[in-house]
Amino acid sequence: MKSKVAQPVALICTFTWIGFICAISFMEAWLKFRAPGVTLPIGLAIGRLVFAALNKVEWVFALAILISSVKTIRKTSINPFYIVVVLVLILQTTWLLPALDARAQLYIDGKNVPHANLHIYYVIAEGVKIISLFIFGSQLFKLEKA
Repeated sequence: MKSKVAQPVALICTFTWIGFICAISFMEAWLKFRAPGVTLPIGLAIGRLVFAALNKVEWVFALAILISSVKTIRKTSINPFYIVVVLVLILQTTWLLPALDARAQLYIDGKNVPHANLHIYYVIAEGVKIISLFIFGSQLFKLEKA
């Protein structure tokens, strides 16, 4: 048995996307605050820039996957795990990231910011995205008899 990839661009984008999420959301996000001289306002300002850039890159990946899947979509429906990823990305883009950005700006401005669970929601959303992307990417491999 050998595996065949019907959508190599989608496969590359999917697993590269997972790498971006893991590197930025689960490493950079908290490590920057451990660097000497990085204050909370500086770390938050860096985070705002990095996560805005990540969000744009994620939309590029989502569109590249969709475009590379056009031939397959005509034959079947859109993969439900891809739909979950896009829905989470929409939620992050329209609500979660703007809310986190606004909170970060309040901290940067020296204002008192009440407790909120937005970071927990973001981590959960990233976990859902990673799991969905992994399942979607794994389904891009087709086993065939040699």
